[in-house]
Amino acid sequence: MASILQSTQGAIGKILWLHHEHFHWEMPPSNRAKGARGGARQLKRQELLKHALASSVSRIVRIPQAVASEISATEQEAQTSLTCNEKMMANYVPVYVMLPLGVVTVDNVLEDKDRLEKQLKELRAAGVDGVMTDVWWGIIESQGPKQYDWSAYRSLFQLVRECGLKLQAIMSFHQCGGNIGDVVNIPLPQWVLDIGESDPDIFFTNRTGNRNMEYLSLGVDNRRLFYGRTAVEIYSDCMQNFRENMSDFLEDGFIIDIEVGLGPAGELRYPSYPRNQGWVFPGIGEFQCYDKYLKAEFKEVATSEGHPEWEVPDNAGTYNDTPESTEFFGSNGTYLTEKGKFFLTWYSNKLLSHGDQILDEANKAFMGCKVKLAAKVSGIHWWYKADNHAAEFTAGYYNLKDRDGYRPIARMLSRHYGILNFTCLEMRDSEQSADAKCGPQELVQQVLSAGWRENIDVAGENALSRYDRDGYNQILLNARPNGVNKEGRPKLRMYGVTYLRLSDDLMQKTNFNIFKTFVKKMHADQDYCPDQGKYNHHIGPLERSKPEMTIEDLLEATEPMEPFPWDKETDMSVGGALANLIDKIFSMFK
Repeated sequence: MASILQSTQGAIGKILWLHHEHFHWEMPPSNRAKGARGGARQLKRQELLKHALASSVSRIVRIPQAVASEISATEQEAQTSLTCNEKMMANYVPVYVMLPLGVVTVDNVLEDKDRLEKQLKELRAAGVDGVMTDVWWGIIESQGPKQYDWSAYRSLFQLVRECGLKLQAIMSFHQCGGNIGDVVNIPLPQWVLDIGESDPDIFFTNRTGNRNMEYLSLGVDNRRLFYGRTAVEIYSDCMQNFRENMSDFLEDGFIIDIEVGLGPAGELRYPSYPRNQGWVFPGIGEFQCYDKYLKAEFKEVATSEGHPEWEVPDNAGTYNDTPESTEFFGSNGTYLTEKGKFFLTWYSNKLLSHGDQILDEANKAFMGCKVKLAAKVSGIHWWYKADNHAAEFTAGYYNLKDRDGYRPIARMLSRHYGILNFTCLEMRDSEQSADAKCGPQELVQQVLSAGWRENIDVAGENALSRYDRDGYNQILLNARPNGVNKEGRPKLRMYGVTYLRLSDDLMQKTNFNIFKTFVKKMHADQDYCPDQGKYNHHIGPLERSKPEMTIEDLLEATEPMEPFPWDKETDMSVGGALANLIDKIFSMFK
């Protein structure tokens, strides 16, 4: 018992030291000259706090997982050998931070450059590897077809590079505005919207005829409705022009990956749950295939299969319905019939083909550049534990207990050497509504496993802004599901994590100190490493995509497989219950 008490007291001492180091519980330099009296009071507070914690030690039998960066001097000395560091470096997961949505304004101006520069330097000092930014189609081609203006983005990229950070660029062919977290409005180019005035079917449409102008309908991917160009050709031309105008940033390794926007919010999905049309969590959403182009495509395919009488669903409910209240998703619903399965296969296959075609164009645009391509998949975690997976269905993910809706996406990405970027890494089942049958933890496990099964890299981000230890610990667990390997590369490791997003709240002192600890833990307690090769991220010239896969090849991947096992907790915690308690106690003295 004595040894337990000693180790517990030692742990408390280390935690106090850690708070002193990470939360800077000392007088700022400008106040130190005011004399020793304030310092004495501060020391007394620390002694009182230490005594209060130590007095309760007899009630502690098992100390919770230690707070981040708790390494003794002896342990630090043991890690100084190059061989040990090299082994641990194989566990390093780089961290990027997403820039504000409106960092370049709708008027194509870099917003508040001086303030941004200060924040970027703080991120760099915190060990952050790089940043991610949207490159908005609605800004750079706003003046007319093929009239591109990259000037503001060149200024932004130059600033980021000068601050010593890498860049992830999102080719954002969607509207900003109308989704969760959208605080600015950047519509599609006006000349595209003008075409939509005379032909509104270029936009996604729900059963009641409401148009969604976030992203062009998949039905116009290959229709020459845009001054002689198809939608796919528009995206291809834009990416080609980006390469031509950003060649210097691409050639020097500053831009490390290009995330290709494939739908609303940049995600490969249908806009099934638009807030600007009244959707509220946890509504099942609505299918988005009622424009004349997609309806005609479905009728043609159904007729060719001997069912000219089949139509797109008219019994799948509205945005905020529950599954059981609809005929399509209810018990013994349409989704279980031959007709329902045919529709869901067609609907999800359209999404696969759309992503495959545009990624092929991206591959041609950036072939030879030392970059990776990436695509984002949305974390539709509500109704995941329901038999019908209704919210995933309406978004285009035909996922069931006996049908994997994500591994075909991963297989498609493998053709283009692409990274699968997934959301909701920070979410835990216990934080969600039981009534909505949410399963974010199981969903993340399934999707990341699908990527690893198909031998592609997986990356991810948090869906909502979080500043608490629990959220960071969940991200850390997903980044290395089986922990670090002190002898080299871990069994499972994500390619990278992008934190959403840079804001005043993140930069607030307490929040930022915890974030810095999170970055250190993502790096497996190693110092920031500018050489990606040292943690096995060798980025060579992008090769031409592999031969096109048949839809049958892709659908072979729907066969369900058990996901890889996950540990219950991360072994690189930023702190647990005890750390949260100390946070609260320290806040009382502020």
